[in-house]
Amino acid sequence: MKVALTGASGHMGEALFDTLLKEDNLEQIRVLRFHKKQTNKLIKKHQQFLDKIVVIDGSVADEEAVKKLCEGVDYVLNLGAIIPPHSDHDPKGAIESNEIGPKVICKVIESMGEKQPKLIHISTVGLFGDRDQNHLFGRIGDPLLVSPFDIYALTKMRGEFAVLESNVKTWTVLRQTAMLYDALLMANISDGLMFHTCFNSPLEWTTAKDSAVLIRNILRRDQAGELNEENFWKHCFNIGGGPKGRATGSETFDLGFKMIGASTKQFFDPNYNAARNFHGVFYSDSNKLEELFHFQEDSVAGFWDDVLNRHKYFKMGRIVPKKILKLFIIKRLLRNNNAPRYWYKHKDEAKMLAYFNGSKAYEAIPKKWSEMNLLADGKDKHGNPIDYEKVKSTATYTHLPFDIDKPRSEITKQDLENYAEYRGGKLLSKDFSKGDIFKKVRWVNHDGVEFEATPFTVLYCAHWHNVSYDKYAWDFDKQAKYDKLVAQIWYDAHEKDEDRYYWYDEDFKAHYKSINE
Repeated sequence: MKVALTGASGHMGEALFDTLLKEDNLEQIRVLRFHKKQTNKLIKKHQQFLDKIVVIDGSVADEEAVKKLCEGVDYVLNLGAIIPPHSDHDPKGAIESNEIGPKVICKVIESMGEKQPKLIHISTVGLFGDRDQNHLFGRIGDPLLVSPFDIYALTKMRGEFAVLESNVKTWTVLRQTAMLYDALLMANISDGLMFHTCFNSPLEWTTAKDSAVLIRNILRRDQAGELNEENFWKHCFNIGGGPKGRATGSETFDLGFKMIGASTKQFFDPNYNAARNFHGVFYSDSNKLEELFHFQEDSVAGFWDDVLNRHKYFKMGRIVPKKILKLFIIKRLLRNNNAPRYWYKHKDEAKMLAYFNGSKAYEAIPKKWSEMNLLADGKDKHGNPIDYEKVKSTATYTHLPFDIDKPRSEITKQDLENYAEYRGGKLLSKDFSKGDIFKKVRWVNHDGVEFEATPFTVLYCAHWHNVSYDKYAWDFDKQAKYDKLVAQIWYDAHEKDEDRYYWYDEDFKAHYKSINE
């Protein structure tokens, strides 16, 4: 078995690299060396496997490098991505890696004719955007609501669309959830990104290790001839950790800070963090991959316990007064240009509107934790008591305008027409053969913009053309007025009279205006 791997120096990529090298039937693994220092460090740790490792210099957007990477392999595993906070500070790098890269990979694979390798493309939970208590759970088929100014998720959405609409013969898309990795705590005390996490945001975590085991098990079963288009290939799945991986934003901080004897309420004030516009969801369908590949071993709590057992020095933080730790670990980051407090002080109203519905709404956030309504404390957003553990373990579902569990071979033209109407548009193509869901058809959205995409891409993966596919811009306030699928989620955290169009300019500075201008 020969494998090409992008993103080998990333958290999931490094875990997968280590896991695959131990496979007896692995003949060769090829990696792109873009971040030379990180890649060299990774390879140095695996000297005993040098005969299996081939290094190709270049980026995922470099067609010649990608040709060398993919030629003659059995599988291409595309894990390469620029993720937050790096994507926030290097949006052009995010475009190159997350958006252009998948297009180049698909172009190269398409050119191989009958000798095409199979492609596994890692997408992201970020496509689902922000969720609150009304829709804590999400599944494949839910609307794609990339949060305004989230350049990472927007470029990943475009990259996923390119894979789904490509002429690669054998592919599958996996939407990765929030990732737990060893350096997570340290990585998140170096940037204002930590303040983007809403305290009540639903997050279904998985570990880098479990994700690597998933990909390994996929390759094992495929090599054994057990996977086909019925059960795996040409599908889109959500990678999640299951019930034991679920935690809200405040719970997640609590579990990490517990290592140094601290808690969310000791380290944060209620107005440190965004009120909306994050990305995270509990997956109601993360059991599907688990049933196929049995990889969900770790829990959120168990992960942090393991980190503490291997890094005892965190315990030293327990003897330091919490006010000192808060001052030197957390409060200093409020001045970071990626932090909401910075946006407020520098009058960046575009981001204040996106993340809080404006500076006045930000100012109205309670200053005391006793006045905050946290799901993890058993209170809903209105202050009413709830059984949070029951809420967290009971999957709920967004209404979809077709039966997503219906056999794909049974999808009819009426299903397509109903779906388009529900989303405020129309199906333009006159001819559609029952079940032919991978043949491209034409649609028109509520703005009168025509686009081409397969029924699978639209119905099952929820790609419905909007301004975000053409520009680094967002107009969900407008879409929600026409698109019933969008409206279900968008109005959980937005007022119906909001009418904003958000965009990045050529220098990636944030702007907004009324959608009626």
